[in-house]
Amino acid sequence: MFKKLEFLRSAYTVNQFDKTDLPEVIFCGRSNVGKSSLINTLLNRKKFAKISSTPGKTRSINYYLIDEQFKLVDLPGYGYAKTSIAEREKWAKLVQDYLSNSDFVDLAFHLIDSRHKPTELDDKLNLLLKSSSISYIVILNKVDKLNQSQLAETKRRIVKHYPELKFGENLFVFSSITKNGRKELMSLLNKLFYSS
Repeated sequence: MFKKLEFLRSAYTVNQFDKTDLPEVIFCGRSNVGKSSLINTLLNRKKFAKISSTPGKTRSINYYLIDEQFKLVDLPGYGYAKTSIAEREKWAKLVQDYLSNSDFVDLAFHLIDSRHKPTELDDKLNLLLKSSSISYIVILNKVDKLNQSQLAETKRRIVKHYPELKFGENLFVFSSITKNGRKELMSLLNKLFYSS
């Protein structure tokens, strides 16, 4: 599992979307929520997915081929305030076009910063995933920043906000620092793509 990893391509327009007939697992969420760090931690590779120290720097959809079995797709982060409105709208359209046009998406990981309440943009993404009939899992990321009582409150808050979530089924926690949650996500991907 996770033996052969390959960067496939970056897509900035619809014409550049990857058409390889393999299932896709997408990572989406706000800028600076830690998508690339999560991918690297999950795959146990330090610099496989591109990480930027500047939030909102990922402006493309990045495709990674995993064991020639499936693709991980890192979508551009949304909502970073220092980018122009036109730029943010361009990114939003790219993501929307991708979700509307891709026939290969098996699962979406929607990352939310565990320290903050879901934003209006998180709600829009949630609705977009639902309207696209894409199965999704919410990941409360950066849980190393919380103590146990804060984490318990965060879990209660997210389930109240998105009542369809159930911890351990379509709601998980994660930390790239402590690797909390890695085993659970590995198990989930193993069942999807490696169990015959």
